[in-house]
Amino acid sequence: MKNFNELKNGLLQDKATKKAYRELAPRYAIIEMIIKKRLKIGLSQEALANKIGTKQSAIARFESGRTNPTLSFLTNITSALNGKLTISLK
Repeated sequence: MKNFNELKNGLLQDKATKKAYRELAPRYAIIEMIIKKRLKIGLSQEALANKIGTKQSAIARFESGRTNPTLSFLTNITSALNGKLTISLK
């Protein structure tokens, strides 16, 4: 049985898969940072949703990567987590 890294490396040999993986990396990095921050300060998805005036299911969809959040949604989440959303073009 292959471990995750072996499977990932095998899949990334395909050029189309590798391109899609690179394109999605920033999106999933943002999701990961937000989940880590939410857990660090001890907020449930429901509590975060209540702070920004949405439903828990919206937070769950965002955290699972099943939705494409607006800039406003991301700003609301980061503010509720006592953070700051910064965008940089390099």
